Amino acid sequence: MADKRPGTARRALGGLFRAVDITRRVVVNLIFVGILALIAVAWFAGQSKSKLLEDTALVIDIKGDVVEQYTGSAREAEFAEALGGEPRQTQLRDLLGVIDAAAKDPKIARMVLLLDDMGEAGLAKLHEIAAAMERFKAAGKPVVAWGSTLEQRQYFLAAHASEVYLQPFGAVVLTGFGGYRNYYHDALERLGVSIHVFRVGKYKSAVEPLIDNGPSKDAAEAEAFYLNDEWASFTHEIEALRHLPAGAVGETIAEEPARLAALGGDFARWALETKLVDALKTREELRALMLSRGKPDDEHKTFRQISFADYRSQMPESGDRSRQVGIVVAEGLITDGEEPQGAIGARSTAELLRKARVDSNVKAIVLRVDSGGGSAFGSEVIRRELDLARVAGKPVVISMSDVAASGGYWISTGADRIIADPSTITGSIGVFGVFPTVERTMDKLGIHTGGVATAWPAAAADLRRPIDSRLGSVVQSSIGYIYQTFLAHVSEARKMTPEKVDEIAQGRVWTGRQAHERGLVDDLGGLQSAVQQAAALAKIGDGYRTTYIEAEPKGWAQFLPSMTDSAVEQVADRLGLALPLGDAMRAASQQVHRDLAWLAGTAPVTGKALAHCLCQAP
Repeated sequence: MADKRPGTARRALGGLFRAVDITRRVVVNLIFVGILALIAVAWFAGQSKSKLLEDTALVIDIKGDVVEQYTGSAREAEFAEALGGEPRQTQLRDLLGVIDAAAKDPKIARMVLLLDDMGEAGLAKLHEIAAAMERFKAAGKPVVAWGSTLEQRQYFLAAHASEVYLQPFGAVVLTGFGGYRNYYHDALERLGVSIHVFRVGKYKSAVEPLIDNGPSKDAAEAEAFYLNDEWASFTHEIEALRHLPAGAVGETIAEEPARLAALGGDFARWALETKLVDALKTREELRALMLSRGKPDDEHKTFRQISFADYRSQMPESGDRSRQVGIVVAEGLITDGEEPQGAIGARSTAELLRKARVDSNVKAIVLRVDSGGGSAFGSEVIRRELDLARVAGKPVVISMSDVAASGGYWISTGADRIIADPSTITGSIGVFGVFPTVERTMDKLGIHTGGVATAWPAAAADLRRPIDSRLGSVVQSSIGYIYQTFLAHVSEARKMTPEKVDEIAQGRVWTGRQAHERGLVDDLGGLQSAVQQAAALAKIGDGYRTTYIEAEPKGWAQFLPSMTDSAVEQVADRLGLALPLGDAMRAASQQVHRDLAWLAGTAPVTGKALAHCLCQAP
């Protein structure tokens, strides 16, 4: 009888495989336990708050774009950055909360504002931060701003400081507002793509990049009107802050080439001589200056200070939980369904508003809008949810951020009051749809189509064929109906006749200041003003709590709610996870990517009309 036992070699290989498998399991488990241990250590480290000493400087180093709300959850954003992921964002609410708390804190003596890492921020957000800086200074506490290159947005905040210092090899860059965008008509013609546009509104220029090679006269006129208003306000404010004569900023920019040539190309010297900055100092010289004014930190060989992130983590909650003003953020493109933070999904945003409506502790709602619009259907879903909140007896106030135009204005018509920043980009009351067809592209490629349909709509929306005139008539009728609905909402909310609304609508964009003059907003102010007005409408008195209504965290974010920023970074550092991204390559393709994404999103193959504005904060 043959021996059926496995051979020696086979037994040896089997034993080796089992050994490798056991080793793999042990190593994976050890790594997993190690990660858990690091998170636990970081969590406990985050709980131990260092004692804040007298005469401490608050150091605010703004990282990345200033946003109303993190893209994704707050902890997801922090953990992603710590792991070398997306560029960091800074929430506006955190900046305002920290600065206002520090203004009242007797242990905070001064503020140092570092601006090198600050990214994008619209004028409304800049005004909010600047107002908080002014409140800090009004408390008798100086603000020192420093940067190596102060671009326009950064310089606006620096100008609000008590003193402005620039790196001796640095520059102040003032460029004005506006610029150029891509127009794709000739490119689409060469590709054989036909663009069919349906719109209502003389100034509804969002479709022009697809059908023209440049802006129309009406669009250019409207854009110049609001941009000139924004620029005049921006420059007048800087001139007042820097004690410069009226028109000095414009003259400084106009004379820059000649004056810079006379200084041998020294940008820093030019900024000093034009009185845009107070002195030129390296970072070490700034540190020495702060040491001479405050107390030393011998352990870290610097001046006594606390970072923005560490101070924020020590701020206690305040206000009566049973009397809350709930804030819901609507930031980004409006779509019909579910969206994460950083975009506006009709269902997800409506659910947040419903959550605020049914919460007995929430007595009033503020909707913070920062959107150029999107889906008309999605806008109407959100507006109706605001109506339901008002019917339930909860006042609703809109606080407009950088942009609240088209669909962003549509949803605003569901409120009791609308508060805009003077520089908010708003209006753009109009609707459009875009339908591309590629029959000429098909002809060039020698591809043909054919078939049968039981009714004309079955094949009418086929992009491979010329647009059916009946479909064009249906779409244009729908666009007209939606525009009339838009006008009716504005008419009811603003107590104007539809004819009067139509005069200031037609897709035209206004600044918040211009919109206020035309009755499209009730008041000019920031988020704080909107919260105060909501509380007053709800008659809840003082001592109420302000609460952001946000989606429940998912995934890793569930396990990181109480870790401080430094604790999150500590975990990443100990794991050695720092993977810098190719920022330059990403920036190079960003504009075309945005244009193509926008084009893809406008195609009404899905049967959607858009209330969207091709506008952004300057």
